[in-house]
Amino acid sequence: MDLAGVLLALLLVLVLVVSLLSNLLVLLCFVYSTEIRKQVAGVFLVNLSFCNLLLTVLNMPFTLLGILRSQQPLGGCVCKAVGFLETFLTSNTMLSMAALSIDKWIAVVFPLSYTSKMRYKDAVILMGYSWLHSLTFPLVSLFYSWVDYNSVYASCTLHLKEETERRRFTVFTIVFHSTSFMLSLVILCFTYLKVLKVARFHCKRIDIITMQTLVLLVDIHPSVKQRCLNEQKRRRQRATKKISIFIGSFVICFGPYIITRLIELIPFVTINYYWGIISKCLTYSKAASDPFVYSLLRQQYKKVLINIVNRILKRDLYPSSGYNSSLDTENDYCLHRTN
Repeated sequence: MDLAGVLLALLLVLVLVVSLLSNLLVLLCFVYSTEIRKQVAGVFLVNLSFCNLLLTVLNMPFTLLGILRSQQPLGGCVCKAVGFLETFLTSNTMLSMAALSIDKWIAVVFPLSYTSKMRYKDAVILMGYSWLHSLTFPLVSLFYSWVDYNSVYASCTLHLKEETERRRFTVFTIVFHSTSFMLSLVILCFTYLKVLKVARFHCKRIDIITMQTLVLLVDIHPSVKQRCLNEQKRRRQRATKKISIFIGSFVICFGPYIITRLIELIPFVTINYYWGIISKCLTYSKAASDPFVYSLLRQQYKKVLINIVNRILKRDLYPSSGYNSSLDTENDYCLHRTN
């Protein structure tokens, strides 16, 4: 194995370890905290973390073996099962992120009717559709024997072996990525841009009140006034930053791989081996980043983890009733800081 292969293998090991630990922490917080379990969004987060965890445990190690051995590391039946799971889990995670964006959109844009519009039953229905949708395509690919080891990506995934089926496989691939990646991306952009619009409205209203207060307080110290203005600026940027992370991480992690899979449908195009591995590692990196993007960096999850550590160490610095989880909801990006 050359140096590039070693570096790619080390990158995948790092992604695997981070993804395993972070997703386990999210599931641990869900089991430990009653407040998190009461939230409807917890259904989507658990499904997302569960799928990411399965992808980490069942798919990443075999891709790592494929990189190390530069050949198929598994038998035919096992490889088909792993490829089936990869197609299912990747699609399911995309749709779970879309469901999370819908939940945030309803919570922010329709806060007064959120409890009636998004109930546990509605969340289960959305996840049921996600599972059904995600199962359809790998079942079809398995039926047509389009799941096999693909040396370009060093993994068991969708792969065309017979040129006579290229047209059918091309249609399948385009429909699959359109109804998973593109559909999820459209939902993410629509919902989060609506959330951003509401957040900017609230920030503008707070800015007006702040400026009026500063005008009235003529004797206020310049340093205090400057801190208020700096907080104003951070408040305006906070919502934009969060929305950019939600959408940007989705595009950066999944986009290169999806585009590569579509380009390779052209008969005369050959995908570079190292680029194929890099694009595959990028998709895996989404499983490692999701827990931080959606859960672990939120104040509520931090406090739950602190409580768990304190209980393990037999300390009681943060009583279980000492915080209010409502401060960490996404209903108002501007009134509460959730760093």
